[in-house]
Order: sequence, then structure tokens, then C-alpha cells
Amino acid sequence: VIGVDMTPEMIDRARRNAQAGNYSNVEFRLGEIENLPVANEEVDVIISNCVINLSPDKARVFREAFRVLKPGGRLMVADLVWLKEPPATVRQSIEAYTGCLAGAMLKDDYLATIRAAGFDDVQVVEETSYPLDEILDDPTVQAIIEGLGITREDAIETGRAMLSVKVWAQKPAGVLPTIRSLTRA
Repeated sequence: VIGVDMTPEMIDRARRNAQAGNYSNVEFRLGEIENLPVANEEVDVIISNCVINLSPDKARVFREAFRVLKPGGRLMVADLVWLKEPPATVRQSIEAYTGCLAGAMLKDDYLATIRAAGFDDVQVVEETSYPLDEILDDPTVQAIIEGLGITREDAIETGRAMLSVKVWAQKPAGVLPTIRSLTRA
């Protein structure tokens, strides 16, 4: 297992946790998801839980995932997506960005970005709406709403346009050579 994080503090913490749990089959590398510190076709499976929204270049993230996966490798990501474009105040909010809201893509664009990176069989395996009453009572969410200067009703409307999705995709196992490439050999 290879864990990647962009902060030395998280790498140190992960190493301490692995040592405390006596996990010898893990390693942790300092790096960014747009430029993974992993060789081409080295990885069997990539798992990501709601960090892709923090990247300003999601297309590059998925191209990097494709690069490091072995042929036939699998991708499983969980992220937030929008069903419709959120208000500009959300897109421009630092609080909403760090809360993974402002950086979220429209659902169809998110899936298209994964396909454009080269993945096959892109599937949403689970979609979840958020229980808005519970979320709106969270102090962090209340601070975001206050910072955005929107009403609770506007927050509810915006929240209905947000989903948590789990997406599965696969790197093709291999491509047969075309007739044209065979005749050049």
C-alpha cells in the first residue's frame, strides 16, 4: 500500500500510525495528486476519498491516476458533485473551497473527465444526498453559510444540488494493435 499526501506532517503521522499498528506492507510518499510520486503502471488499485475536489486541475489528477495504474487497474473515488451549477458566492468562497464544495464539478463533467483520461467502464456505484437538517446544524456549515451571506433557505436549495458519489472505473487491460500499426512493423 502506498499512501500519498502533500504535507510532511500527514506523512509523519501516517508513518507513526503504521508503526503503532505494526503494518509493514505500507509506505508513505510526499507528493501531490497532480504529480504522483509513483512509476508508470506500478499500481493495481487507486482509492481516493474526497480530495480530488481540492485540486484545481482534476483532469490532470485523473490522467496521473491513469498513468500509474497497471493495465486492467481499477480506480475507486468518492467525491462531491453538483447536479447544477452552484451560486457564484459558493464558487468564490474560501470556506466552501476548503469544505470541498466550491471545487466540486458538475456530475456529468466529473464523469466525462474520468473518461477523457482514458478510463473505461466508468460507473457511479453509489449516490447519496445529504441530510440537510443535520448538516445545517453543524457549526462549520453554519460558519460557511454566514460567511456566504445567504439564508438557511438558500443553503437548503444549494444543498439539494449536491451529491456524494462513489465512482468506479478501469484502465483498459490492453489495446490490440491496429492493422495500420502492424503493416508498419
